[in-house]
Amino acid sequence: MRIAVTIFLTDETITPVRLARELEARGFAGLYLPEHTHIPVERTTPYPAGGDLPREYGRTLDPFVGLGQAAAVTERLGLGTGITLVAQHDPIGLAKQIATLDHLSGGRFTLGVGFGWNVEEAADHGVAWRTRRELTQDRMALMRALWADEPTSYEGEFGSVRASSAYPKPVQKPRGPLAGPRTLVGGAAGPKLFAHVAAYADGWMPIGGRGLTESLPVLRGVWADAGRDPAALQVVPYAVFPSAGKLAHYAELGVEEVVVQLPPAGEAEVLGALDAYARYL
Repeated sequence: MRIAVTIFLTDETITPVRLARELEARGFAGLYLPEHTHIPVERTTPYPAGGDLPREYGRTLDPFVGLGQAAAVTERLGLGTGITLVAQHDPIGLAKQIATLDHLSGGRFTLGVGFGWNVEEAADHGVAWRTRRELTQDRMALMRALWADEPTSYEGEFGSVRASSAYPKPVQKPRGPLAGPRTLVGGAAGPKLFAHVAAYADGWMPIGGRGLTESLPVLRGVWADAGRDPAALQVVPYAVFPSAGKLAHYAELGVEEVVVQLPPAGEAEVLGALDAYARYL
């Protein structure tokens, strides 16, 4: 099983360059970074985990800049977002960012797609909360048009693009209905989320990794009903606090990659956590 990590990198933590080098030297599979552009101080949206919102949410580094630094100092380390708030981006610009990072890293990028939880953050980007999922799906389709091998136009409910010359292209070749880098949709199990996974992703990124025994058969059914290859479905538990028993359970379910959670801390604490997690490699 491949073991990757995620961390809230901020202006107060270990740097992307130092962390990436240490991850590759130790044999970890990848580095996934979250995204928040800002956290409005006056907000009514509760923190999903309960209690006060942790300090790091409002100090998070831009994931694409951080991953670009990580790509430049490594050769094998996977690079991913966990997750990108696609609805909060201009899709033409985001398609260029993603394709550039994937091209420069030699195809090491994984796009984690999410719908967000902070209503006020999304509203500042002009996102109507009730349609954010549909907006995300529309923007994914627009980006796939730009990533296509031949100039391809797209006309959607929320946006459009003319048939265009748009390079570089992501390294991974089109597969079934997909074009672009490996794409995983993050979020809690449910019919809406599983429909998105089957429509435009390579798989699911369940946050915390709980309840997979019950939810995986449901996702596999939705996947098969969409005409997707059963062998192609990828499930990557995300932000996991690992144990030997938990990882063994994932392996029994066919999981091949797990993303474990690092503390949003300085160099000494983060490297200590890496040393502790290294026993699972």
